[in-house]
Amino acid sequence: MPKPIGRIAALHRYPVKSMAGEEVASIHVTRGGVLGDRSYALIDQSTGLVVSAKRPRKWAGILDYAASFVEPPRVDLPIPPVQITLPNGTTCSSTESEDLDERLSHALENDVCLVSAVPEGATFEYHWPDIDGLEYQGRTYRDEITEHEMPSGTFFDSTTLLILTSASLEHLTGLAASSRFVSERFRPNIVIETMEGASGFVENEWVGETLGIGDELRVIIEKPCIRCVMVNLAQGDLPSDPQILKSVFEHNDGNLGVKGAVARVGEVRVGDAVWVD
Repeated sequence: MPKPIGRIAALHRYPVKSMAGEEVASIHVTRGGVLGDRSYALIDQSTGLVVSAKRPRKWAGILDYAASFVEPPRVDLPIPPVQITLPNGTTCSSTESEDLDERLSHALENDVCLVSAVPEGATFEYHWPDIDGLEYQGRTYRDEITEHEMPSGTFFDSTTLLILTSASLEHLTGLAASSRFVSERFRPNIVIETMEGASGFVENEWVGETLGIGDELRVIIEKPCIRCVMVNLAQGDLPSDPQILKSVFEHNDGNLGVKGAVARVGEVRVGDAVWVD
């Protein structure tokens, strides 16, 4: 029998990689993730690398830029233009072409260009946190910068759909009350308000299971989501807080939320029911 989990509390998509995104009432989820998610990215003209806040000493400020579509994306149409709000409150649009790149380069103090076509071999930089015991491909890293190629044809770092629950955020708040564990720090696509009585890192139990979300969407939960230095960074009204990532590593092996593969596409809305199928 299906096991009820809760309901969708919030839905997010991020039109431009590493910029703040938009909270919406509904999303269409394709095999490649949320329609419109990470459809655009900035390219560092000096290196050819994709701009990512995972290299915070150079790009942390990108989180204070917000991106939204000028109209909702549709499956049967090209991805629409994007509007970007700068930290000073001024806006610019992807329809402005060269002028947009000039304005963004001036604001970021680095030569960048906005693109929607994914360059072949698109690569970003990752700054490993200053935490013991982090391994990748058989080597241990600490406070180092490495380069990573994105999945072909995308501006995603890895899996394309990220799910987070209220139970996990509340659990961390109880463990480290001086920090603000809110979904904005962790950039999920789907936030689930779990049923009364749910506690702890409930998502961990879903790995290998299929979630039913709304009338149509089905998602196979593949793995927990390992977190990075981005979650510590100041953004919006959230201050810089190195205890965020330390707490996630101390209490859940560095994981928060889960990554999923889309088994059946569909539209989902805030308030839709979620269950283990």
